[in-house]
Amino acid sequence: MSDLDTIAWYEAHAQRYFGKTCGAANRHLDPFLDRLTPGARILELGCGAGQDAAHMAARGFSVDPTDATPAMVLLAREISRVPARQLRFDELDAEAAYGATWASACLIHIARADFPGVLRRVLRALAPGGWHFANFKLGGGEGRDPLGHLHNFPDEEWLADGYRDANFVIEDRETYRGSGADGIVRNWHALTVRKPD
Repeated sequence: MSDLDTIAWYEAHAQRYFGKTCGAANRHLDPFLDRLTPGARILELGCGAGQDAAHMAARGFSVDPTDATPAMVLLAREISRVPARQLRFDELDAEAAYGATWASACLIHIARADFPGVLRRVLRALAPGGWHFANFKLGGGEGRDPLGHLHNFPDEEWLADGYRDANFVIEDRETYRGSGADGIVRNWHALTVRKPD
């Protein structure tokens, strides 16, 4: 995420956001972790307050939690006791370093023009055969939500085309109802994809 207004909102409202999202880990997380080699190294993008990272660590995985927002990194360290660090998507430069990347409700903030480049960075960070999960608010095109957050608001096929163009293999897709920080219930789309061996 590199949209300064979106980062500024999360920085100013980190405690409020944590209060809305704290609790059980993402319902997609355990099915994703079940696909991985035990103890695999996982990069989390957009870790927020770190509850998913803490769950991964509790299951025995080596987790590298990252977030673009300093206040979220601090919350993840202090509340979830995970070794979070600050990283924007466009700063990711790892090569074949991870068995998986987890990106829950964060790649939604990438401008459409920047999306292919970020997916290429994620692919490069994965070891051959590595797994990646991301979910997105669906919509009719790039814009801002009522909180001012930048969203790419894709449809299912735009996402599928983007991942295939980046050379990912799509293994699973799901459209479901859910809400985000703005509290609006809408359709979301989750993808589980893999880097070719």
